[in-house]
Amino acid sequence: MPRSVAEPLLPAGYTSYPPGVDDIDELVRLLRRHERQARGWPGADSQTVAAEVTGRGASTHLHEVVRDADGQLQAWINCHDRAAGRVLVGVTVAPELPDEQADPLAVYGFARAEDLGREVLHRRGMERTQLDSGAFCDDARQQRWLASAGYAHVRDWWQMSRPVDRETDAEPPQLREGVVIRRVRRDDGVGLPDEADLRAVHLMLEASFADHFNSYRETFEEFVSRLREDPGHRWDHWWLATVDGEPAGALVATTLTGRVDEEGRARPDSSYVEYIGVHRRARGRGVAKGLLRTVIQDAALRGRASVGLEVDADSPTGADGLYTSMGWRTRYTTQSWHRELVADAGPDHGSGPAAG
Repeated sequence: MPRSVAEPLLPAGYTSYPPGVDDIDELVRLLRRHERQARGWPGADSQTVAAEVTGRGASTHLHEVVRDADGQLQAWINCHDRAAGRVLVGVTVAPELPDEQADPLAVYGFARAEDLGREVLHRRGMERTQLDSGAFCDDARQQRWLASAGYAHVRDWWQMSRPVDRETDAEPPQLREGVVIRRVRRDDGVGLPDEADLRAVHLMLEASFADHFNSYRETFEEFVSRLREDPGHRWDHWWLATVDGEPAGALVATTLTGRVDEEGRARPDSSYVEYIGVHRRARGRGVAKGLLRTVIQDAALRGRASVGLEVDADSPTGADGLYTSMGWRTRYTTQSWHRELVADAGPDHGSGPAAG
């Protein structure tokens, strides 16, 4: 595997290796401890971790785990080849470790993330990519590590949730004249979806996000493959909107299962809006509200407890106002931290933070 010029060093007595199926339970526990410390409650589930490490998503993820001299798992480095020119980076260090033990692991983790990022560049035949990492807004330690590793804080994101009333929300949405919202077509309602519909969804989302922060174009194949990697993916959670017969917007949702609440108790299943987009030519026709009402109705009919979504705190479209008016409330805030990585950058030519 391509390595950086300055080889990152593990603290004495620690070992590292790519994780396998036997590590999944410990990885979930590590993430949950980190989430409880940094956000206030755990949320990681074994299905998602397994999908990234050994399941459908394994082909686009590069991982490394770190164990101490006693064999305890103390860190996880996770790089996701998200799209051409963008690598998602996760460096999770056991939250109970004091700074004098945790800091060297974080230094190693972000250095190894550069190595893994360069492997992605090598695979794609590219010269540079964005390393895209993040932190909870109250996690000062993770933010300190990111800044030390050359990342810049570029954006905040509100993680919002709306409770679902199984009776009142089960009513069909009222749509404006000319607006039609339907699920993507499938053979007999159960087979593979119609490719033309899927391409229309992809086109609508690419067009609607073109002027949004950090938008990266994905090929149709990348888009569909990545969404299918999510264990919560369901074809019947894809909707296409038309206005006067022309494609105008789309919404893709997933199911969330196996989650726990702030007290560590099992939470009911919920829906999550991965993407919602409306083409410029259709804005002002009530398409976004219609799509949101549609996913709320679907959640109510399925007996789901809530619908979640993420919104840019500096959204140029003012989407947060629409979400708030429809009952969504912010549960917590996350941050995006970026850095540019150059394939041949050595210790004297390291890439600095991305411009954002």
